Amino acid sequence: MKILVLNSGSSSVKFQIVETDLERMQAHQDETLAIGQVEKIGLSDSRLLLQVPGRSAYQDYREVLEHRAAIEWVLRVLVDPENGIISSTDEIGAVGHRVVHGGEAFASSVLMTPDVVSQIEECTVLAPLHNPANLRGYYAAHAILSEVPHVAVFDTAYHQTMPAHAFLYGIPFQFYTKHHLRRYGFHGTSHRFVSYRASQILGWERAEKRYITCHLGNGCSIAAIDRGRSIDTSMGFTPLEGLLMGTRSGDLDPAIIPWLMAMEEMTLHQVNTMLNKHSGLYGVSGVSSDMREVLKARDAGHQRADVAFRIFSYRIRKYIGAYTAAMGGVDAVVFTGGIGEHSPEVRAWALDGLGFMGLELDVDRNARVRGEEAEITTAESAVKALVVPTNEEWVIARDVIRVLNDIMPSFTPPETMT
Repeated sequence: MKILVLNSGSSSVKFQIVETDLERMQAHQDETLAIGQVEKIGLSDSRLLLQVPGRSAYQDYREVLEHRAAIEWVLRVLVDPENGIISSTDEIGAVGHRVVHGGEAFASSVLMTPDVVSQIEECTVLAPLHNPANLRGYYAAHAILSEVPHVAVFDTAYHQTMPAHAFLYGIPFQFYTKHHLRRYGFHGTSHRFVSYRASQILGWERAEKRYITCHLGNGCSIAAIDRGRSIDTSMGFTPLEGLLMGTRSGDLDPAIIPWLMAMEEMTLHQVNTMLNKHSGLYGVSGVSSDMREVLKARDAGHQRADVAFRIFSYRIRKYIGAYTAAMGGVDAVVFTGGIGEHSPEVRAWALDGLGFMGLELDVDRNARVRGEEAEITTAESAVKALVVPTNEEWVIARDVIRVLNDIMPSFTPPETMT
């Protein structure tokens, strides 16, 4: 079956056509037929990019004012005799939608029904920048492809297996019951995919092993995956918590916020913008939010770039240690995301000093690995470390198949809080 995977943002639509079914999934033979995106929706120079394996990239520009027009444009290009990859939209068997926040309502992917859509709308208060855009993509796609099933796949769903002692904050309980203030975690599809793929590479049963998965990009998060279930993750109520990121601060003393508001006469909006847009690698280094630029500056002797690199890598190491303790040990550490896949320097620094827990980095092998699946520990290492490029779109496409075949696992949180 050909699945159209959509990731709709406020001014963009990313898409893939993935061909898969139960047999292909079992054999790990899912095939990505096309990748693309429409950028700058709402402007006169919107851009569509289409990449098909084995061909030169195709791009075009035109005015696209809203998501329906963007998706109509995508479908026209996909069926174009010269540039497309399908003869008719009738070949699309289903649509999978990335939805950032499912709150506590969704612990697995689901068929999108009016009731499901209503519950996703209710979660908008938890993700005001993301869920409305995700829903705009759904409304547009459903209007055009109304005869095929649409499935929602949530960033937060995988982490709904966290126990209450991991997801609750130490604030009055009434704020959890009234406003749903708790740790949700994000990047769930990525953590889920790379732990699954690492199990395949190592020849292990995922349900028997403990993984720490490190998704490191402009946004960063780590998850503790104990025998297939997420038991903790570094991002919290929002994606701001946890590791140092490209422009996000990650963990900090919450008293800093009212202190800055008083001493610098900053508004709440200004503090929020600072923590999300002007902090992280960019804020510390003063150079860039891009780790590649930070590393160049560090190599040139830039002290703040060096400190930013060290903070970034050190926090990863701290979380690896914490999650090893939380699970009573670890069998494998997995790196993914743009930085995780392409920065041997970060991986080496993050894993430095972990020999006490049985992890022995192969320095030469690690230095060679960029953007490919590989083990980066020695043959003797008791704890394995791997690089696994993520593929969230495959997770979405596969969940579409599972939902349509009614074999999607239905996880419920281990503790229900009232």
